Amino acid sequence: MEIGKKLKETTSLSPPLLPAARKALVVPLLLLLLIVSVAPPTASDGVRYDYRAYTECKSHPEPALYNGGILRWANKVTDFRKEDDGNYSPAFVLYNMSAATVYSFSCWVKIDGTSTAHVKAKILTLANAASQCLGTALVRNDCWSFLKGGFTLNSASETSVLYFQTASPNASTISIRSASLQPFSPEEWNQHREDRIQLNRKRFVNVHVADSNGNRLVGAKVTVHQITRDFPFGSAISRTILGNKPYQEWFNKRFNAAVFENELKWYATEPYPGKEDYTVADQLLQFVQANDAVVRGHNIFWEDPKYTPAWVKNLTGSQLHAAVSGRIESLLSRYKGDFVHWDVSNEMLHFDFYENRLGSNATVEFFNTAKRADPLATLFLNDFNVIEVCDDLSSSADSYVSRLRQLADGGVTFEGIGLEGHFSKPNIPYVRAVLDKLGTLRLPIWLTEIDISSSFDPKTQAAYLEEVLREGFAHPSVDGIMLWTAMDANASCYQMCLTNQNFSNLPAGDVVDKLLGEWQSKETLGTTNDRGSFNFSAFLGEYKLSVTYHNLTAEGTFSLAHSDDTKHINIRYNGSLGSPFSLNPLPHLVSYSTRMGPQHMALPGPGLQMVRNTKA
Repeated sequence: MEIGKKLKETTSLSPPLLPAARKALVVPLLLLLLIVSVAPPTASDGVRYDYRAYTECKSHPEPALYNGGILRWANKVTDFRKEDDGNYSPAFVLYNMSAATVYSFSCWVKIDGTSTAHVKAKILTLANAASQCLGTALVRNDCWSFLKGGFTLNSASETSVLYFQTASPNASTISIRSASLQPFSPEEWNQHREDRIQLNRKRFVNVHVADSNGNRLVGAKVTVHQITRDFPFGSAISRTILGNKPYQEWFNKRFNAAVFENELKWYATEPYPGKEDYTVADQLLQFVQANDAVVRGHNIFWEDPKYTPAWVKNLTGSQLHAAVSGRIESLLSRYKGDFVHWDVSNEMLHFDFYENRLGSNATVEFFNTAKRADPLATLFLNDFNVIEVCDDLSSSADSYVSRLRQLADGGVTFEGIGLEGHFSKPNIPYVRAVLDKLGTLRLPIWLTEIDISSSFDPKTQAAYLEEVLREGFAHPSVDGIMLWTAMDANASCYQMCLTNQNFSNLPAGDVVDKLLGEWQSKETLGTTNDRGSFNFSAFLGEYKLSVTYHNLTAEGTFSLAHSDDTKHINIRYNGSLGSPFSLNPLPHLVSYSTRMGPQHMALPGPGLQMVRNTKA
C-alpha cells in the first residue's frame, strides 16, 4: 500500500501542488495526505540529539521526541479523511528543505486491516520525483510501534512529501502519532559525536602527589603516554598476509583486532567430507595472537546456500544433522578460547539453508551447542543491510529484533549483534537511528564488515568511510569496528582497499590513519597544581605514567576502563627532600576510583610510591 493515485486539494495553509508534483505521487493505491505546512527549517538552536528508541509495542504512544520538532503542531491531528477506495494514511508536506541539514525523524505507528506489516517512511522530493526510504517499523494492529530514522537531501527542495507505505495487500489504514522531525546542522551533528566520544570513549583522570604525611606537592612533573587502545578496531585478513613482512608491519601498526576473510568458513576448512584442513587458519591465528590482537570467529555456518560446501548441499535428515554437529565439534574444540566471538549463523535474516532442511529449531541447537563447546566466546548473529539500507525489510532493525526474540523463546541466550556494513552511499541519520533501536537490547553491537562500494571513486569511498566510522565510534552501543579490507595476492580487495601493493595508503587508508590518530591520546605533559593534582581526559586503554619530583621519578602503568567517575591515582613521596634514595620498580598498577573513594595500598621502600585502589 503506497501513497498516491490522486492528491486531495491542499488546505489554505499550503500552496497548491503543481501538476508535476501530483503525477510524482501516482502509485498503486490511494492514501490520504495530511498536508502540513512547515516553515523553512533552521538550526536546532542547541537541541541535543535524543538517543531514545523503543522496540516494544505499546498500548499508547510515547510523547514525540523534541516535542515534535518542526512537526510539533501536526501532532494535534487525530482523524484522517477517508478516500473513495477506503484507504487511509497521513503524510506531511514540507517546504524549503536544505541539503546542508541532517533530519532526524520518529513517530509511533499502528495499522488496521492486518495483524502485522512492515511500514516504511519515505521522503519524496517533488521537483525531481526522487524518493528515499528514511525509516521502517514492524507494525501491529493492537498496539503502537516506534519508527525512527532520518535523512539528508542531495539538493535543496522547495516542496517535499514525507509519507508512509506498506507492502501488505490487506492493510487499510496507517495511523501515525507523536511524529517528530528535528533538523540539525552538520556542525551540531558532529558535535553530538564528539560529546558522546568524550562520554563513552574517554575518562577523566586526576593524579594526586603528596608526601608521606599527606601534604600536597606542587610542581611535580607528570607524563602520560597511551600504550594500547581499549576500543577494538581492526580489519579482515587473508592468507596473503602470511609471510608478507611489509603487510604484517603495516597491519600491526594500526589494528588491535582481526577477522579471517574466508579461512574459517566451512567450505575452506572441510572442502570434502572428512577432509579437514586448518593449516591456513592456524597460521593466521598464530600471527594475530603473536601481536596481541583480538580475533573474531567468522563463521560457523553461513545460511546462504551459495557458500555452503557442495557436499553438504546433498545431505538431508540425519546425515546433515551429523555433519553440522561435526562441524561445531571440530571447529570449537580446536579453537576453544582463541576467538572472542563466533558468528554462529551468518546472514540468517536473508537465508535459511539449515532451518529449511533441519527444522525451525536448527539455529537454536547451533547456538546452544556452540555455547557448551566454547563458553567464554560471545555468540553473534551477523547480517547485511541492517544499517546500510532502509528498503530491505528482511533485515530491518525490527526484523533483527524479532528474530532474536524468536530464538530467545527457543532457549538461546543472545550475547552479540553483528552488523556487516557493506555500504553504498550511507544514510548517516538512519544508521544512528538503527543503532539507537538495537541498542535498547543492551547487547554488544559490532560493525563487523565495514566497506564502501567500489562503484565510487577512491576519494568518495574515503569520504563515506569516514562518516560511517565516526558514527560508529561515537555511538554508545557500538563495542567494536571491523573493516572488510583484506588484500588478496593481486593487491585487490572485496570492495575497498586501504593500501596498494607497496603498502602506501590509498585515500581510505589515510582516513583510517587520521581517525586512529584522533582516537588515541597524545602524550600528556603537565605539573601538579597548588592542590598537588594534575587533571586530564584520556581515551580508554592502557597507559604508562611517569611522575618526577626533586629528580626522583616513579613509573608505572594503569588502565582506563569505562566509568562515569573520575579515576584517581595517588602517588606518595617518602623520605627526606634532597636525600639520595632508590625507587622500587613498579611494573604495573591498576587504579580505579569508586564513588566511595579510593582504597589505598601502600608500597614498601623509600621514594615516590604509586598508591593504587584495591577495587578494579
